[in-house]
Amino acid sequence: MQTQNLNRNISEVFAAITLLFAGCQSVNDQAIDIGRTWAVYKADAHSTSYSPLDQINTSNVSQLHAAWTFTLSDLPASAQPVTSQCNPIIVDGVLYATSAKLWAYAVNAATGEQIWSYDPFDGGGGGGQGRGVTYWEEGEDKRILFAGGNHLVALDARTGNPIETFGEQGKVNLNVGLRDDPSTIAVSMTSPGIIYKDLIIVGSRLPDLYGTPPGYIRAYNCKTGELVWTFHTIPLPGEPGYETWPKEAYQYAGGVNNWAGMSLDEERGMVFMSLGSPTYDFYGADRIGENLYGNCVLALDAATGKHIWHYQTVHHDIWDYDLPAPPNLVQVNKDGKKIDAVAQITKQGFVFVLDRETGEPLFPVEERPVPASNLPGEEAWPTQPFPLIPKPYARQMVTEDDLTHYSDADHDSIVQQFRSMRYEGLYTPPDLKRTLMIPGTRGGSNWGGAAYDPATSILYIRGTDAPDIQTIIKEEAQVVAGLPIIDQGRRMYSTYCASCHGTDRKGIEANPSLIDLKERMTRQTALDKIKRGGGLMPPYAGVLKEGEIQAILAYVHSVDENSEQLTNIETDTTQPARDMYLNITGYRTWTDPSGNPAIKPPWGMLHALNLSTGEYEWQIPLGNNEELQKEGAPETGLEGKSGPIVTAGGLIFIAGSEDKKLRAIEKSTGKLLWETTLPAMANATASTYQVNGKQYVALSVGGTEENPSGSIMAFSLPQ
Repeated sequence: MQTQNLNRNISEVFAAITLLFAGCQSVNDQAIDIGRTWAVYKADAHSTSYSPLDQINTSNVSQLHAAWTFTLSDLPASAQPVTSQCNPIIVDGVLYATSAKLWAYAVNAATGEQIWSYDPFDGGGGGGQGRGVTYWEEGEDKRILFAGGNHLVALDARTGNPIETFGEQGKVNLNVGLRDDPSTIAVSMTSPGIIYKDLIIVGSRLPDLYGTPPGYIRAYNCKTGELVWTFHTIPLPGEPGYETWPKEAYQYAGGVNNWAGMSLDEERGMVFMSLGSPTYDFYGADRIGENLYGNCVLALDAATGKHIWHYQTVHHDIWDYDLPAPPNLVQVNKDGKKIDAVAQITKQGFVFVLDRETGEPLFPVEERPVPASNLPGEEAWPTQPFPLIPKPYARQMVTEDDLTHYSDADHDSIVQQFRSMRYEGLYTPPDLKRTLMIPGTRGGSNWGGAAYDPATSILYIRGTDAPDIQTIIKEEAQVVAGLPIIDQGRRMYSTYCASCHGTDRKGIEANPSLIDLKERMTRQTALDKIKRGGGLMPPYAGVLKEGEIQAILAYVHSVDENSEQLTNIETDTTQPARDMYLNITGYRTWTDPSGNPAIKPPWGMLHALNLSTGEYEWQIPLGNNEELQKEGAPETGLEGKSGPIVTAGGLIFIAGSEDKKLRAIEKSTGKLLWETTLPAMANATASTYQVNGKQYVALSVGGTEENPSGSIMAFSLPQ
């Protein structure tokens, strides 16, 4: 027994040393503590998704079993099952997480017993995807900060009670401080903010539509909630980057937000973020130019918000190629020198490796000519950056030979579609003829990000091959005076809602059916959902007028008894008069008429990239569709948005595919060592931590018909 304890102590000391040399930051400058190895979203401030723990390792992971399950119950039994995105953090034996309804929870990390819960909506509908919370402390003052709807909330980490001296009774309104009227917009957060000393630096989630507010980056004081600094991601007159937009664009352009999360180099006092595209995503005639800081890796002074450097990965984005995940802060061995760097994965399947201090690429990047746009008024940027090293990890070109053939009729249908569309490879602009886009709007990569192993300088990347078809129409959803409200709503629905919920309202993929919505949701809750968003749905407040929202609500839910038709809808005079074009089939994978993928597998891969050489050590299919796997063929791979984590025990843990599996993979070879089938898909990145000398792997799991709220599950080795 003494020998076991000695070995355990040695292991924990070694783990702490490993964490120190990995450059990972402690929480609020406290000494590194084995109980805080996953105290930040994606493990640490460097967004490595790396753990120094090795109790669970390649020799014993096959013995892993379920240790506890914490069942969430904040949704009614009649609700549709939710998906999960939360990456729990663990501080001193307490696991902190959010549910799909955006309640915050504290759970005993060793037993799964609830300590407290907090409803930021005070019993209201609420909801919306959240990827976790942020922990801050100063002495005995310990706080959890997270976003509930359009509010940044501060709670006592021990009790779950609001910190009354933070903002207004524990909340700060995120709508306040942007360009637009806070009463007409709905700003939320999906990824947690990041801590620098007494500041929490936050981004925002915004709808990808006309009329969206700008995605300014903001820092608030963790003690008081006071706004300390703001960085204008759409520059104001006199600010660097202003010249890359039309002169008045700062008054009406939107987007350019950080929804994917941030990384922090505390020693240098630098915060790094991945920014999204300007809106509207697929048509930019009102924003001709490069559009800084859209689609940029951006480095700011964490204390002041001042610009240090930026690197733009897409000029004048018209493909919704947001930077989808936090930059990984890494170290690259190049020409005999160790260089602190930033590695940014993308939806296109590129990896940009940049010097951390200057933003200069460490591998060659070539500006190549790309196709011109045919849409009226649009001016696609003539070139785009193509990294020469590393090679892309996602497919960027398909031919007819890549199309599936599950039946003659299905094959003939997709071949006919393929031949009818405009397709000239990567960066084919949206077109009235329809265009094929691969990688599609969901990647390549998505919000789960990559995992970085500091011992080997290997970056582990989940890649998806999911093509989209873009169907561009000229916007025809104008309100017609005298038309019944349900007919108005039908017109608005087809423009703004059908791409996600289907023209038949039966739902598409993870987007729920709206059939019989009245039986499952009150009218007020449905109205709040349209205005403020929730789950995968963005908020539409500020994007659509009140009358337009009421029309959609009438069509999908019920008619307001006091309203029979819409008249005198107010015209938006803050934006220049222009034609508007909309993509009505975005955010869904191209399939044949029977619902099978239109391109041949693999559809999902896991890649091990050596950042020092720019070469891939191994690449394997990730996930499997057994029904579509041909006899004797490799696994099909599956789409997925969550990311991998990597440990000093030689393991990668990853979930997030429709086969509902959590897998443990040997990090040096890509060999599958263990897997388990979960109650539902865990569309979330896992966490690993140690309590009372025992290591656990925990992750958020989606809802089921029996339990729509989902759960948090933890796994460990036998006693």
